[in-house]
Amino acid sequence: MPLVEETSLLEDSSVTLPVVVIGNGPSGICLSYMLSGYRPYLSSEAIHPNTILHSKLEEARHLSIVDQDLEYLSEGLEGRSSNPVAVLFDTLLHPDADFGYDYPSVLHWKLEQHHYIPHLVLGKGPPGGAWHNMEGSMLTISFGNWMELPGLKFKDWVSSKRRNLKGDRVMPEEIARYYKHYVKVMGLQKNFRENTYITSVSRLYRDQVDNDGQGRNISTQHLQIEKSKFAKRNWEIRGYQRVGDGSHIPFCLFAENVALATGTLDSPGRLEIEGEDFPFVFHSMPEFGAAVSKGKLRGKVDPVLIVGSGLTAADAVLCAYNNNVPVIHVFRRRVTDPDLIFKQLPKKLYPEYHKVYHMMCTQSYSLDSDLLSAYTSFPEHHVLAFKSDMKCILQSISGLKKIFRLSAAVVLIGSHPNLSFLKEQGCYLGHNSSLPITCKGNPVEIDAYTYECVKEANLFALGPLVGDNFVRFLKGGALGVTRCLAIRQKKKKHLFVERGGGDGITL
Repeated sequence: MPLVEETSLLEDSSVTLPVVVIGNGPSGICLSYMLSGYRPYLSSEAIHPNTILHSKLEEARHLSIVDQDLEYLSEGLEGRSSNPVAVLFDTLLHPDADFGYDYPSVLHWKLEQHHYIPHLVLGKGPPGGAWHNMEGSMLTISFGNWMELPGLKFKDWVSSKRRNLKGDRVMPEEIARYYKHYVKVMGLQKNFRENTYITSVSRLYRDQVDNDGQGRNISTQHLQIEKSKFAKRNWEIRGYQRVGDGSHIPFCLFAENVALATGTLDSPGRLEIEGEDFPFVFHSMPEFGAAVSKGKLRGKVDPVLIVGSGLTAADAVLCAYNNNVPVIHVFRRRVTDPDLIFKQLPKKLYPEYHKVYHMMCTQSYSLDSDLLSAYTSFPEHHVLAFKSDMKCILQSISGLKKIFRLSAAVVLIGSHPNLSFLKEQGCYLGHNSSLPITCKGNPVEIDAYTYECVKEANLFALGPLVGDNFVRFLKGGALGVTRCLAIRQKKKKHLFVERGGGDGITL
Protein backbone atom coordinates (compact mmCIF):
# COMPACT_ATOMS: atom_id res chain seq x y z
CA MET A 1 0.00 0.00 0.00
CA PRO A 2 1.67 3.22 -1.09
CA LEU A 3 2.08 6.21 1.16
CA VAL A 4 1.00 8.27 -1.80
CA GLU A 5 -2.50 7.26 -2.80
CA GLU A 6 -4.95 9.60 -4.51
CA THR A 7 -3.55 12.79 -3.07
CA SER A 8 -0.08 14.24 -3.17
CA LEU A 9 1.99 13.48 -0.12
CA LEU A 10 3.09 17.10 0.01
CA GLU A 11 -0.53 18.21 0.28
CA ASP A 12 -1.08 15.87 3.22
CA SER A 13 2.25 16.55 4.92
CA SER A 14 0.40 18.90 7.23
CA VAL A 15 -1.13 15.94 9.08
CA THR A 16 0.35 15.47 12.53
CA LEU A 17 0.06 11.85 13.58
CA PRO A 18 -0.19 10.87 17.21
CA VAL A 19 2.31 8.02 16.65
CA VAL A 20 4.74 6.95 13.95
CA VAL A 21 6.37 3.54 14.44
CA ILE A 22 9.68 2.95 12.65
CA GLY A 23 10.11 -0.75 11.98
CA ASN A 24 7.51 -3.38 11.01
CA GLY A 25 8.93 -6.47 12.65
CA PRO A 26 7.18 -8.23 15.55
CA SER A 27 7.77 -5.24 17.87
CA GLY A 28 6.07 -2.81 15.49
CA ILE A 29 3.29 -5.27 14.66
CA CYS A 30 2.45 -5.92 18.30
CA LEU A 31 2.47 -2.19 19.08
CA SER A 32 0.09 -1.54 16.17
CA TYR A 33 -2.22 -4.30 17.45
CA MET A 34 -2.52 -2.63 20.84
CA LEU A 35 -2.70 0.92 19.51
CA SER A 36 -5.57 -0.29 17.33
CA GLY A 37 -7.64 -0.86 20.45
CA TYR A 38 -7.03 -4.51 21.31
CA ARG A 39 -7.02 -4.87 25.09
CA PRO A 40 -5.94 -7.85 27.28
CA TYR A 41 -8.12 -8.92 30.20
CA LEU A 42 -7.75 -11.69 32.75
CA SER A 43 -9.76 -14.65 31.48
CA SER A 44 -12.70 -15.58 33.68
CA GLU A 45 -11.53 -19.18 34.17
CA ALA A 46 -7.81 -18.41 34.37
CA ILE A 47 -5.69 -19.17 37.42
CA HIS A 48 -2.09 -18.03 37.19
CA PRO A 49 0.38 -20.46 38.84
CA ASN A 50 2.04 -17.51 40.59
CA THR A 51 -0.43 -17.06 43.43
CA ILE A 52 0.81 -13.59 44.41
CA LEU A 53 0.48 -12.30 40.85
CA HIS A 54 -2.92 -13.94 40.50
CA SER A 55 -4.26 -12.23 43.61
CA LYS A 56 -3.07 -8.88 42.20
CA LEU A 57 -4.83 -9.60 38.93
CA GLU A 58 -8.04 -10.49 40.74
CA GLU A 59 -8.05 -7.10 42.46
CA ALA A 60 -8.79 -5.37 39.15
CA ARG A 61 -10.27 -8.15 37.03
CA HIS A 62 -12.70 -5.68 35.44
CA LEU A 63 -9.83 -3.59 34.05
CA SER A 64 -7.65 -4.41 31.07
CA ILE A 65 -3.96 -4.91 31.81
CA VAL A 66 -3.31 -1.66 29.89
CA ASP A 67 -5.33 0.22 32.52
CA GLN A 68 -3.57 -1.32 35.52
CA ASP A 69 -0.45 -0.35 37.47
CA LEU A 70 2.32 -2.21 35.63
CA GLU A 71 4.91 -1.48 38.29
CA TYR A 72 2.67 -3.04 40.96
CA LEU A 73 1.97 -6.12 38.83
CA SER A 74 5.65 -6.55 37.88
CA GLU A 75 6.97 -6.34 41.43
CA GLY A 76 8.83 -9.48 42.49
CA LEU A 77 8.72 -11.22 39.11
CA GLU A 78 11.88 -12.72 37.63
CA GLY A 79 12.65 -13.75 34.09
CA ARG A 80 15.14 -13.67 31.24
CA SER A 81 14.62 -10.00 30.47
CA SER A 82 15.97 -6.99 32.32
CA ASN A 83 12.75 -5.09 31.58
CA PRO A 84 10.08 -5.76 34.23
CA VAL A 85 7.07 -5.16 31.95
CA ALA A 86 8.52 -7.66 29.45
CA VAL A 87 8.76 -10.27 32.22
CA LEU A 88 5.22 -9.47 33.38
CA PHE A 89 3.62 -9.74 29.96
CA ASP A 90 5.55 -12.91 29.16
CA THR A 91 4.39 -14.64 32.32
CA LEU A 92 0.80 -13.65 31.53
CA LEU A 93 1.06 -15.00 27.98
CA HIS A 94 3.27 -18.03 28.78
CA PRO A 95 3.01 -18.86 32.49
CA ASP A 96 6.08 -20.67 33.87
CA ALA A 97 7.46 -21.20 30.36
CA ASP A 98 11.06 -21.20 31.60
CA PHE A 99 10.25 -24.22 33.77
CA GLY A 100 9.23 -26.21 30.71
CA TYR A 101 5.47 -25.86 31.14
CA ASP A 102 3.09 -25.13 28.28
CA TYR A 103 0.31 -23.51 30.26
CA PRO A 104 -2.25 -21.51 28.28
CA SER A 105 -2.28 -17.73 28.47
CA VAL A 106 -4.34 -16.27 31.31
CA LEU A 107 -5.42 -13.41 29.05
CA HIS A 108 -8.18 -12.94 26.54
CA TRP A 109 -8.35 -10.04 24.10
CA LYS A 110 -11.13 -7.61 23.25
CA LEU A 111 -11.22 -5.08 20.43
CA GLU A 112 -12.30 -1.76 21.93
CA GLN A 113 -12.30 0.61 18.99
CA HIS A 114 -12.73 3.72 21.13
CA HIS A 115 -9.16 3.11 22.32
CA TYR A 116 -7.78 3.35 18.77
CA ILE A 117 -4.81 5.73 18.55
CA PRO A 118 -4.06 6.78 14.95
CA HIS A 119 -0.60 5.66 13.87
CA LEU A 120 1.56 4.55 10.96
CA VAL A 121 4.06 1.70 10.93
CA LEU A 122 6.86 2.24 8.42
CA GLY A 123 9.01 -0.63 7.18
CA LYS A 124 11.46 -1.41 4.41
CA GLY A 125 9.79 -4.66 3.41
CA PRO A 126 6.61 -6.60 4.19
CA PRO A 127 5.37 -6.89 7.78
CA GLY A 128 7.68 -9.20 9.69
CA GLY A 129 10.83 -7.15 9.24
CA ALA A 130 14.13 -9.03 9.28
CA TRP A 131 12.39 -12.41 9.51
CA HIS A 132 11.91 -12.24 5.74
CA ASN A 133 15.69 -12.12 5.24
CA MET A 134 16.86 -14.88 7.57
CA GLU A 135 18.59 -18.05 6.48
CA GLY A 136 15.91 -20.62 5.76
CA SER A 137 17.79 -23.80 6.65
CA MET A 138 17.96 -23.14 10.39
CA LEU A 139 15.39 -23.69 13.10
CA THR A 140 14.43 -20.73 15.26
CA ILE A 141 15.96 -20.59 18.71
CA SER A 142 12.51 -20.19 20.26
CA PHE A 143 9.52 -22.48 20.08
CA GLY A 144 6.78 -21.59 17.65
CA ASN A 145 4.34 -20.58 20.37
CA TRP A 146 6.96 -18.21 21.82
CA MET A 147 7.16 -16.48 18.44
CA GLU A 148 3.44 -15.85 18.21
CA LEU A 149 1.73 -12.51 18.68
CA PRO A 150 -1.41 -11.89 20.77
CA GLY A 151 -4.72 -13.15 19.46
CA LEU A 152 -3.49 -15.69 16.89
CA LYS A 153 -1.95 -18.96 18.05
CA PHE A 154 0.99 -19.94 15.90
CA LYS A 155 0.14 -23.65 16.14
CA ASP A 156 -3.36 -23.03 14.82
CA TRP A 157 -2.00 -21.03 11.91
CA VAL A 158 0.83 -23.39 10.98
CA SER A 159 -1.38 -26.49 11.23
CA SER A 160 -3.53 -25.02 8.47
CA LYS A 161 -0.43 -24.61 6.29
CA ARG A 162 1.29 -27.97 6.70
CA ARG A 163 0.18 -31.38 7.84
CA ASN A 164 3.21 -32.71 9.65
CA LEU A 165 4.37 -30.89 12.77
CA LYS A 166 7.59 -32.68 13.69
CA GLY A 167 8.50 -30.38 16.56
CA ASP A 168 7.80 -27.16 18.35
CA ARG A 169 10.62 -25.24 16.67
CA VAL A 170 10.07 -23.89 13.18
CA MET A 171 11.78 -22.35 10.18
CA PRO A 172 12.24 -18.56 9.97
CA GLU A 173 10.31 -18.34 6.69
CA GLU A 174 7.24 -19.79 8.43
CA ILE A 175 7.53 -17.13 11.12
CA ALA A 176 7.81 -14.44 8.43
CA ARG A 177 4.65 -15.66 6.71
CA TYR A 178 2.84 -15.83 10.04
CA TYR A 179 3.65 -12.18 10.83
CA LYS A 180 2.53 -11.05 7.40
CA HIS A 181 -0.72 -12.99 7.75
CA TYR A 182 -1.22 -11.64 11.29
CA VAL A 183 -1.30 -8.04 10.06
CA LYS A 184 -3.94 -8.98 7.51
CA VAL A 185 -6.20 -11.10 9.70
CA MET A 186 -6.12 -8.60 12.56
CA GLY A 187 -7.15 -5.78 10.23
CA LEU A 188 -3.97 -3.77 10.74
CA GLN A 189 -3.05 -3.18 7.07
CA LYS A 190 -4.42 0.35 7.11
CA ASN A 191 -1.66 1.27 9.55
CA PHE A 192 1.25 -0.25 7.60
CA ARG A 193 3.33 1.20 4.78
CA GLU A 194 5.97 -0.93 3.05
CA ASN A 195 9.05 0.00 1.02
CA THR A 196 9.72 3.08 3.16
CA TYR A 197 13.22 4.24 4.04
CA ILE A 198 13.75 6.80 6.78
CA THR A 199 16.47 9.39 6.24
CA SER A 200 15.81 11.81 9.10
CA VAL A 201 13.90 11.96 12.37
CA SER A 202 14.38 15.33 14.01
CA ARG A 203 12.73 17.16 16.85
CA LEU A 204 10.89 20.35 15.96
CA TYR A 205 11.39 23.36 18.20
CA ARG A 206 8.85 25.73 16.80
CA ASP A 207 5.46 27.19 17.60
CA GLN A 208 2.35 25.76 16.03
CA VAL A 209 1.24 29.14 14.65
CA ASP A 210 3.36 31.78 12.91
CA ASN A 211 3.40 35.39 14.08
CA ASP A 212 1.01 36.43 11.33
CA GLY A 213 -1.55 33.96 12.65
CA GLN A 214 -1.31 31.60 9.69
CA GLY A 215 -0.90 27.93 10.58
CA ARG A 216 2.41 26.59 9.33
CA ASN A 217 1.87 23.89 6.67
CA ILE A 218 -1.73 23.42 7.82
CA SER A 219 -4.18 22.40 5.11
CA THR A 220 -7.59 22.55 6.79
CA GLN A 221 -9.39 20.98 3.85
CA HIS A 222 -7.76 17.63 4.67
CA LEU A 223 -8.13 17.71 8.45
CA GLN A 224 -10.89 17.05 10.92
CA ILE A 225 -9.68 18.68 14.11
CA GLU A 226 -10.71 20.70 17.08
CA LYS A 227 -10.71 24.34 16.11
CA SER A 228 -8.48 25.72 18.82
CA LYS A 229 -5.39 23.45 18.81
CA PHE A 230 -3.44 20.95 16.76
CA ALA A 231 -1.68 17.81 17.91
CA LYS A 232 1.76 18.91 18.98
CA ARG A 233 4.38 18.60 16.26
CA ASN A 234 7.26 17.13 18.21
CA TRP A 235 8.89 15.22 15.36
CA GLU A 236 9.54 15.56 11.66
CA ILE A 237 10.10 12.27 9.82
CA ARG A 238 11.64 12.42 6.35
CA GLY A 239 12.34 9.62 3.95
CA TYR A 240 11.33 8.09 0.67
CA GLN A 241 9.18 5.27 -0.59
CA ARG A 242 10.17 2.92 -3.39
CA VAL A 243 7.39 2.37 -5.89
CA GLY A 244 6.84 -0.28 -8.54
CA ASP A 245 8.99 1.27 -11.25
CA GLY A 246 11.97 1.57 -8.90
CA SER A 247 11.68 5.31 -8.43
CA HIS A 248 11.82 7.02 -5.05
CA ILE A 249 9.06 9.32 -3.82
CA PRO A 250 10.13 11.54 -0.90
CA PHE A 251 7.82 12.15 2.03
CA CYS A 252 7.69 14.27 5.15
CA LEU A 253 5.50 13.39 8.14
CA PHE A 254 4.92 15.06 11.47
CA ALA A 255 4.31 13.14 14.68
CA GLU A 256 3.65 13.80 18.29
CA ASN A 257 5.38 10.56 19.29
CA VAL A 258 7.86 8.27 17.55
CA ALA A 259 8.44 4.63 18.50
CA LEU A 260 11.69 2.98 17.44
CA ALA A 261 11.14 -0.70 16.63
CA THR A 262 13.95 -1.20 14.12
CA GLY A 263 15.61 -4.24 15.65
CA THR A 264 19.38 -4.56 15.61
CA LEU A 265 20.14 -6.62 12.48
CA ASP A 266 20.82 -3.75 10.07
CA SER A 267 24.60 -3.50 10.37
CA PRO A 268 26.65 -6.67 11.02
CA GLY A 269 29.45 -6.31 13.55
CA ARG A 270 32.93 -5.98 12.09
CA LEU A 271 36.38 -6.86 13.39
CA GLU A 272 37.86 -3.67 11.91
CA ILE A 273 41.04 -5.41 10.86
CA GLU A 274 43.22 -5.62 7.76
CA GLY A 275 41.68 -7.50 4.84
CA GLU A 276 38.16 -7.71 6.22
CA ASP A 277 36.73 -6.41 2.93
CA PHE A 278 38.19 -9.21 0.80
CA PRO A 279 35.41 -11.02 -1.11
CA PHE A 280 36.02 -14.33 0.71
CA VAL A 281 35.03 -12.73 4.06
CA PHE A 282 31.28 -12.83 4.81
CA HIS A 283 29.47 -10.93 7.56
CA SER A 284 26.03 -12.56 7.68
CA MET A 285 24.52 -16.01 7.89
CA PRO A 286 22.39 -15.55 4.74
CA GLU A 287 25.53 -14.73 2.71
CA PHE A 288 27.38 -17.74 4.04
CA GLY A 289 24.36 -20.03 3.76
CA ALA A 290 23.89 -19.02 0.13
CA ALA A 291 27.54 -19.81 -0.66
CA VAL A 292 27.18 -23.25 0.92
CA SER A 293 23.84 -24.05 -0.73
CA LYS A 294 25.21 -23.07 -4.14
CA GLY A 295 28.07 -25.52 -3.69
CA LYS A 296 30.82 -22.89 -3.74
CA LEU A 297 32.60 -24.51 -0.78
CA ARG A 298 31.90 -28.14 -1.62
CA GLY A 299 35.00 -30.29 -1.87
CA LYS A 300 37.29 -27.60 -0.53
CA VAL A 301 40.33 -28.88 1.35
CA ASP A 302 40.97 -25.62 3.20
CA PRO A 303 38.66 -24.92 6.13
CA VAL A 304 36.12 -22.17 6.63
CA LEU A 305 36.94 -19.74 9.41
CA ILE A 306 33.94 -18.91 11.63
CA VAL A 307 34.35 -16.07 14.13
CA GLY A 308 31.98 -15.70 17.08
CA SER A 309 30.57 -17.59 20.06
CA GLY A 310 26.85 -16.83 19.77
CA LEU A 311 23.98 -18.76 18.26
CA THR A 312 24.40 -17.32 14.77
CA ALA A 313 28.02 -18.49 14.75
CA ALA A 314 26.79 -21.88 15.97
CA ASP A 315 24.32 -21.93 13.06
CA ALA A 316 27.23 -21.33 10.69
CA VAL A 317 29.19 -24.16 12.30
CA LEU A 318 26.24 -26.51 11.85
CA CYS A 319 25.70 -25.35 8.28
CA ALA A 320 29.33 -26.06 7.36
CA TYR A 321 29.60 -29.26 9.41
CA ASN A 322 26.43 -30.75 7.93
CA ASN A 323 27.71 -30.00 4.42
CA ASN A 324 31.12 -31.60 5.06
CA VAL A 325 32.96 -28.28 5.02
CA PRO A 326 35.86 -28.28 7.54
CA VAL A 327 35.68 -25.54 10.18
CA ILE A 328 38.09 -23.39 12.17
CA HIS A 329 36.04 -21.79 14.95
CA VAL A 330 37.60 -18.75 16.62
CA PHE A 331 36.18 -16.93 19.65
CA ARG A 332 37.52 -14.71 22.41
CA ARG A 333 35.77 -16.31 25.38
CA ARG A 334 36.82 -19.26 27.51
CA VAL A 335 34.66 -22.33 26.94
CA THR A 336 33.82 -22.24 30.65
CA ASP A 337 32.59 -18.64 30.50
CA PRO A 338 29.24 -18.62 32.35
CA ASP A 339 27.88 -15.97 29.97
CA LEU A 340 28.07 -18.20 26.91
CA ILE A 341 24.54 -18.49 25.52
CA PHE A 342 24.76 -22.30 25.40
CA LYS A 343 24.73 -22.44 29.19
CA GLN A 344 21.28 -20.84 29.16
CA LEU A 345 19.73 -23.43 26.83
CA PRO A 346 18.35 -26.76 28.11
CA LYS A 347 20.15 -29.67 26.44
CA LYS A 348 16.99 -31.62 25.69
CA LEU A 349 15.36 -28.71 23.89
CA TYR A 350 18.40 -27.53 21.92
CA PRO A 351 20.51 -30.62 21.15
CA GLU A 352 22.13 -29.17 18.02
CA TYR A 353 23.49 -26.14 19.86
CA HIS A 354 24.84 -28.31 22.66
CA LYS A 355 26.51 -30.44 20.00
CA VAL A 356 28.37 -27.32 18.86
CA TYR A 357 29.22 -26.39 22.45
CA HIS A 358 30.52 -29.91 23.08
CA MET A 359 32.82 -29.59 20.04
CA MET A 360 33.96 -26.15 21.22
CA CYS A 361 35.02 -27.73 24.52
CA THR A 362 36.50 -31.03 23.33
CA GLN A 363 37.95 -30.33 19.87
CA SER A 364 40.19 -27.37 20.56
CA TYR A 365 43.51 -26.74 18.84
CA SER A 366 46.76 -27.76 20.46
CA LEU A 367 50.37 -27.31 19.40
CA ASP A 368 50.83 -31.06 19.53
CA SER A 369 48.35 -31.78 16.74
CA ASP A 370 47.24 -30.41 13.41
CA LEU A 371 43.77 -29.17 12.61
CA LEU A 372 41.10 -31.81 13.10
CA SER A 373 39.48 -32.96 9.88
CA ALA A 374 35.96 -31.63 10.47
CA TYR A 375 36.11 -29.03 13.25
CA THR A 376 38.73 -27.30 15.38
CA SER A 377 37.97 -24.65 17.99
CA PHE A 378 40.28 -21.80 19.02
CA PRO A 379 39.06 -20.50 22.39
CA GLU A 380 40.55 -17.22 23.63
CA HIS A 381 41.82 -16.31 20.15
CA HIS A 382 41.14 -13.41 17.82
CA VAL A 383 41.83 -12.67 14.16
CA LEU A 384 44.66 -10.23 13.49
CA ALA A 385 44.34 -9.96 9.71
CA PHE A 386 43.11 -11.51 6.48
CA LYS A 387 45.54 -11.72 3.56
CA SER A 388 44.88 -11.54 -0.16
CA ASP A 389 46.20 -15.09 -0.64
CA MET A 390 43.23 -16.31 1.46
CA LYS A 391 45.22 -16.74 4.64
CA CYS A 392 44.37 -15.50 8.10
CA ILE A 393 46.54 -14.66 11.10
CA LEU A 394 45.21 -15.72 14.49
CA GLN A 395 46.56 -14.67 17.87
CA SER A 396 46.01 -16.39 21.21
CA ILE A 397 45.51 -14.63 24.53
CA SER A 398 49.16 -15.36 25.29
CA GLY A 399 50.27 -13.60 22.09
CA LEU A 400 51.13 -16.70 20.06
CA LYS A 401 50.37 -16.21 16.35
CA LYS A 402 49.24 -18.84 13.85
CA ILE A 403 48.62 -18.64 10.09
CA PHE A 404 46.05 -20.75 8.24
CA ARG A 405 44.87 -20.96 4.66
CA LEU A 406 41.10 -20.66 4.21
CA SER A 407 38.41 -21.39 1.66
CA ALA A 408 36.22 -18.65 3.20
CA ALA A 409 35.60 -16.74 6.42
CA VAL A 410 32.39 -15.62 8.11
CA VAL A 411 32.42 -13.03 10.90
CA LEU A 412 29.36 -13.37 13.15
CA ILE A 413 29.98 -11.21 16.21
CA GLY A 414 26.61 -9.54 16.57
CA SER A 415 25.07 -6.60 14.79
CA HIS A 416 24.09 -3.00 15.33
CA PRO A 417 20.90 -1.14 14.48
CA ASN A 418 21.00 1.46 11.75
CA LEU A 419 19.92 4.64 13.53
CA SER A 420 21.59 6.97 11.05
CA PHE A 421 18.33 8.92 10.77
CA LEU A 422 18.79 10.17 14.35
CA LYS A 423 21.29 12.74 15.55
CA GLU A 424 24.59 11.23 16.64
CA GLN A 425 23.46 7.93 15.05
CA GLY A 426 21.25 7.54 18.12
CA CYS A 427 24.26 7.01 20.41
CA TYR A 428 23.07 9.71 22.80
CA LEU A 429 20.05 7.53 23.66
CA GLY A 430 22.16 4.69 25.08
CA HIS A 431 23.29 4.02 28.61
CA ASN A 432 26.77 4.99 27.39
CA SER A 433 26.39 7.87 24.94
CA SER A 434 29.94 7.45 23.65
CA LEU A 435 29.22 4.00 22.22
CA PRO A 436 26.88 2.79 19.44
CA ILE A 437 23.56 1.22 20.41
CA THR A 438 23.74 -2.57 20.79
CA CYS A 439 21.24 -5.07 22.15
CA LYS A 440 23.43 -6.42 24.93
CA GLY A 441 26.25 -3.98 25.53
CA ASN A 442 24.57 -0.60 25.19
CA PRO A 443 20.79 -0.67 24.74
CA VAL A 444 18.65 2.45 24.57
CA GLU A 445 18.05 3.78 28.08
CA ILE A 446 14.31 3.81 28.75
CA ASP A 447 11.85 4.30 31.56
CA ALA A 448 11.24 0.75 32.82
CA TYR A 449 7.45 1.00 32.65
CA THR A 450 6.68 3.36 29.75
CA TYR A 451 9.57 2.53 27.38
CA GLU A 452 10.04 6.26 26.78
CA CYS A 453 13.66 7.22 26.16
CA VAL A 454 15.20 8.73 29.27
CA LYS A 455 17.11 11.28 27.21
CA GLU A 456 14.36 12.22 24.74
CA ALA A 457 10.71 12.88 25.58
CA ASN A 458 8.03 11.54 23.22
CA LEU A 459 10.52 9.07 21.75
CA PHE A 460 9.99 5.41 22.63
CA ALA A 461 12.06 2.30 21.97
CA LEU A 462 11.20 -1.38 22.22
CA GLY A 463 12.41 -4.81 21.20
CA PRO A 464 16.11 -5.54 20.63
CA LEU A 465 16.94 -1.83 20.93
CA VAL A 466 16.22 -2.10 24.66
CA GLY A 467 17.77 -5.54 25.14
CA ASP A 468 14.76 -7.76 24.37
CA ASN A 469 16.07 -9.98 21.60
CA PHE A 470 13.46 -12.72 21.98
CA VAL A 471 9.98 -12.20 20.52
CA ARG A 472 8.36 -13.49 23.71
CA PHE A 473 9.78 -10.52 25.63
CA LEU A 474 9.49 -7.68 23.11
CA LYS A 475 5.70 -7.80 23.43
CA GLY A 476 6.04 -6.16 26.84
CA GLY A 477 7.34 -3.03 25.10
CA ALA A 478 4.07 -2.71 23.20
CA LEU A 479 2.19 -2.93 26.50
CA GLY A 480 4.33 -0.26 28.17
CA VAL A 481 4.15 2.18 25.25
CA THR A 482 0.40 1.69 24.77
CA ARG A 483 -0.34 2.29 28.45
CA CYS A 484 1.76 5.47 28.46
CA LEU A 485 0.10 6.87 25.33
CA ALA A 486 -3.39 5.89 26.49
CA ILE A 487 -2.88 7.78 29.76
CA ARG A 488 -1.64 10.85 27.92
CA GLN A 489 -4.49 10.68 25.45
CA LYS A 490 -7.01 10.74 28.29
CA LYS A 491 -5.40 13.89 29.64
CA LYS A 492 -5.68 15.78 26.38
CA LYS A 493 -8.32 18.46 26.07
CA HIS A 494 -8.27 18.39 22.30
CA LEU A 495 -8.96 15.65 19.75
CA PHE A 496 -6.41 13.84 17.63
CA VAL A 497 -6.70 13.94 13.87
CA GLU A 498 -8.84 10.94 12.94
CA ARG A 499 -10.68 9.62 9.94
CA GLY A 500 -14.27 8.68 10.52
CA GLY A 501 -15.42 5.08 10.47
CA GLY A 502 -12.11 3.55 11.51
CA ASP A 503 -10.53 3.94 8.07
CA GLY A 504 -7.11 4.74 9.46
CA ILE A 505 -4.92 7.44 8.04
CA THR A 506 -4.56 8.15 4.34
CA LEU A 507 -1.36 9.86 3.33
